Amino acid sequence: MDSLNHGSFVWLEAVCGERNIARRYTVALSQDLFGASIVEFAWGRIGTKGQGRAVSFASEDEAARFARHLLRRRASAPKRIGVTYREVALAP
Repeated sequence: MDSLNHGSFVWLEAVCGERNIARRYTVALSQDLFGASIVEFAWGRIGTKGQGRAVSFASEDEAARFARHLLRRRASAPKRIGVTYREVALAP
């Protein structure tokens, strides 16, 4: 995903019933009240609370670069967990 900017939200899922894998991963870019760029990401088993983290950056470019790094890591999932993450389209 090359066009990451404030307001971007990506929801990924990796599901394989045979391997008992049901994972989700979300990445959201936003801006706080002070103008800092925030990347919030969360992960866990589908249907559970999971875990999450937020990282603040001085510029939108740094935040987008970090978010792309996170998404590239998810793209390597087949080598690590044997299942590919797919992007889930969210209803408007």
